[in-house]
Amino acid sequence: MSWSRAALAGATLALCATLSACGFQLRGKVDLPFETVFVEAPAYSKFGEQLKRGIEGGSHTRLTESKANAQAIVSLLGEAQERLILAVSGGGRVRELQLRYRAMFKVTDAKGEIWLPQGEVVILRDMTYDDAQVLAKEAEANQLFREMQADAVQQMLRRIQAIRAASEEEN
Repeated sequence: MSWSRAALAGATLALCATLSACGFQLRGKVDLPFETVFVEAPAYSKFGEQLKRGIEGGSHTRLTESKANAQAIVSLLGEAQERLILAVSGGGRVRELQLRYRAMFKVTDAKGEIWLPQGEVVILRDMTYDDAQVLAKEAEANQLFREMQADAVQQMLRRIQAIRAASEEEN
């Protein structure tokens, strides 16, 4: 019994050492270069709400209720979900789709100075399709789009975080 515990502890220690050696680390707080941020997004935008939650819960940055009180303004310029056919069967039936999620944004300050010019985050996922399982495949696509949206929020936050590195290199 004690040998198996010792072996398990040794294996766990070896795994931790291996992961730390390769630079792996869990996603923690994002270190945004601003103390206050205003998120400008349509009221109905789920992406805008996820972005706000990501800033509030994943950084030390505070959200403001007005542009005038914010160091930075993150403007969501648009978002889109697209489906493209990748493969069809010999009978002309769809067999594989590519799902695309796009989010366009920019970061400025209250005076209109551009911190990050208009950019776009694009997330792609491939999925098989079977028209005999339309409802299941539709549910799968919706789940993938939700995951892609969360990935896009994380990518956007990392791009905003990179503003600090770019401004420090200039100075």
